[in-house]
Amino acid sequence: MKRDSKLSGILHILLHMAEQTTPVTSESLAQMMDTHPVVIRRTMAGLRERGYVSSVKGHGGGWTLTGDLNQITLAEVWHAVGEPALIALGNRQESPNCQVEQVVNQALNRACQEAEKLLITRLSNVTLAQLSAGIRQNRM
Repeated sequence: MKRDSKLSGILHILLHMAEQTTPVTSESLAQMMDTHPVVIRRTMAGLRERGYVSSVKGHGGGWTLTGDLNQITLAEVWHAVGEPALIALGNRQESPNCQVEQVVNQALNRACQEAEKLLITRLSNVTLAQLSAGIRQNRM
């Protein structure tokens, strides 16, 4: 099963943007992330709706961080980008009438739900400012 890197990618983008003093174009961000500018614009839309970023069209325009890095948590970013899957564990669905399959799937679902709650709690305790500080610390 392919892992969803949407959260990781948007955090990468936001931290690069935090180091910029001028707006960053979708094209520049797309080149940095090896993707298409439309993907960047779609992904940034949820962040714009929550007031974490803003955009200006035209010459000299682009994306700018507008939220306070000390206030934006990783969980908030996760919510803003559509809550991509945090756990890439799937259930077998070939025999839905099989009691063994049902019990296994229930147990796995319960475990995944508990793990996801713990992960969201942890993401709620980490801010973009903390990640940014970690970057600066690694550069020294």
